[in-house]
This record gives sequence, structure tokens and C-alpha cells, in this order.
Amino acid sequence: MRITTRSFFAAGMLLAALAGPAAAETDFPNRAIHVVLPYPAGGIVDIVTRIVSEKLQDVLHQPVVVENKPGANGNLAWAQAARAAPDGYTWTFVSPALFANPRIQTNVPFSEKDFVPVGGTVYTPWMFVSSPSVPVKTMKELVDYVHAHPHELNWANGGTGTTPHLNAALLFNATKIDLVEVPYKGQPPAILDLLANRVQFMPASPNLVLQYIQDGKMTPLGVVGNSRLAQLPDVPTMAEAGYPETNVASWYGYCVPKGTAQEIVEKIVTAFSVALKDASVRSQLERQITEVMPPKTSAELQAMYAADAEKYAKIIQAANIHIQE
Repeated sequence: MRITTRSFFAAGMLLAALAGPAAAETDFPNRAIHVVLPYPAGGIVDIVTRIVSEKLQDVLHQPVVVENKPGANGNLAWAQAARAAPDGYTWTFVSPALFANPRIQTNVPFSEKDFVPVGGTVYTPWMFVSSPSVPVKTMKELVDYVHAHPHELNWANGGTGTTPHLNAALLFNATKIDLVEVPYKGQPPAILDLLANRVQFMPASPNLVLQYIQDGKMTPLGVVGNSRLAQLPDVPTMAEAGYPETNVASWYGYCVPKGTAQEIVEKIVTAFSVALKDASVRSQLERQITEVMPPKTSAELQAMYAADAEKYAKIIQAANIHIQE
């Protein structure tokens, strides 16, 4: 068989085509990584993201640049991230709201299937709190009081489809209690109204209400999470309080666009595992009243992702949660 120059050229082109992507993946990362954050600066999400990102810069030896892009309960940021090139250089912060939004709103231009998880960071507990004007000290007393006084109490919803809203929906479905919903654009204004007794009950982030609890201005009823809070050791989890079906712990993590090469995904997963083992990182995260997530493999992240997508879909359907547009 005669081998021509053209044959060598064609073979060389084929080898280059096969070798090109592998070389790029082996070289990853070789420039700055961009993190699209769907929440504003200064909140718990922003703080957690920046703590982890700073350590990831050391691990990956490249800048990790965080861009705050709040709006539409995360939709603006996630729509942008879903359109990004699947090259490993655009990450986005995710929470269970990523699963909820496409199921409670119409015309959302993405779903969780447009992303691949690459890192979990923390489990984020929530709390149910009430106003001291309500004569209760425990969740069972609250449930009994509402059964005896239907429609008397108002509850603050800090955002339709957010994790606290879904936690509340689980509680209301399990206990059949009936409170008057008052919607808010975020927790801070809702907290102010609970302090003023315009609303009497709400799910809240512990780091936002801890001081008010310690000052006696709010009554803690139960922790939605894997364990009691070190800052409030006498407050039971919802499972301990007798409502295990409402004890769904939330979490924060990161994704890349679907189609990102598995070699790149594995490098990012490994980087997160290294970062979260760092004692300084763990200490900083725990001070935010979060529980650091044990390092997970890519397969474990995928399994958690799929299980929670199914779980939150069932919650939303059972509670008939939707946003009127």
C-alpha cells in the first residue's frame, strides 16, 4: 500500500482533532474562573461563596471571580449560566431554588438538567420562629394553638418557591394548620414585621434571627436541619419535635453547564473537596451557622441532585405552589 503525503496530513489532522480537547482538559484551569451568584452582596449566600472561592483560588492557582447577579429568585443568574460555554470556566451557585423555579413559574429558560453539579459546600438550617405575643413555647403548642384559633395568626413568606417557603408548605401539609399568608420580598422586611407583631410566625435563617431570639424578641420553635444549633442547644430539630416529614435540610452548591467534559468536572470536584477540608474554611463557614458538607464524589453529587429535584417537585405539586405572572 502506498502512503502519500496527503495520507500523512489526514492522519495528522485526525490525531490533532482527537488530542486537542484532551490537551485542553489536561491544562485546566489556565485562566480566571467566573462564578455567577444569583443573590446580592452581603447576605449569607454571598459570604459562603466568597469564603469558599478565596480558598479555591489557592487550590486551582487561578483567580475565582464572583459576580453578584440577583433578580427573579435566581432566574437571571441561572439563565446566564445555562448559556455559558461548557468549558469549566463559568460556575454558578445553586440551591434547591434551582429545582423549584421552573416548576412554579412559566417561561423559565432553564431547568436543573442544563447543569452538572461540581461541588457541595454547606447544609443550611432554617428555623421556625414566632412572636412572643403568641402564647406558645414549642412547635406542638403552636400547632395546637392554630388548630384552636384558625385564621387568627399571620405567617410571613419571604419569597414564593424559596426554601423557607417549601419548608413551611411541608409543615402546613403535615399538621393541617391554617395561617394567613403575608408575602414579602425577602426575609429582612418580614423579620421587621414579626418584631412589630404584624405577622406572628415565619421560617427564617438562623443567622438573621439569632440575636432577636437571644434578646427574647422571638420564640424559637424548631430547627429545620440535620442537628441542633450549637448557639441554641435547647431548641429541637423538627424531627425531634415530632415532625420528621418537615425536617428537610437545605444546601448550597455549585454547578457548571451541561456538556462540560467529565475530566474538567472531576478536577473541580476534587478542588472543592480540598477546599472544604481546610480548617480555616470550615471555621469561617461554621461561624455563619452552617454545617459543612462532607466531601462528595461526582457520582454522589449527581445522586443528591437528582433526589432533591424529585423531592422538591413533589412538595411543590402537593402544596400547589405557583407564581402568577
